Amino acid sequence: MSIFAVSEEKNRWLRQKMESLGVREEDLEEQFIRSSGKGGQHVNKTSTCVYLKHKPTGIEVKCMRERSQSLNRFLARRELLEKIEARAGIATAGDLKQEKIRKQKAKRKKKAKEKYQPA
Repeated sequence: MSIFAVSEEKNRWLRQKMESLGVREEDLEEQFIRSSGKGGQHVNKTSTCVYLKHKPTGIEVKCMRERSQSLNRFLARRELLEKIEARAGIATAGDLKQEKIRKQKAKRKKKAKEKYQPA
């Protein structure tokens, strides 16, 4: 696996996550496309958008968040792993965040109901 323009710790985390989910580099189809949006002439000249497809599951990801191709490659793999986890039924960081917000709203609603109930 290639090393991306992120810290060594993040590269190590990505490798471990891919191994734990059973995703191999050989299973990924990677293409580079010209990005769109902000960035001006630089974006128009370089292919920084990364398209990844996981062949066994058919999951596709397209990432053009950053101007750096290497960083987009890392982010695309991270998104792909999140989608694979979600399909496998494993709780992702986004799911945990949504669950926390749901609990907070329920707690606030309960407090408001108790406060404004006729005595």
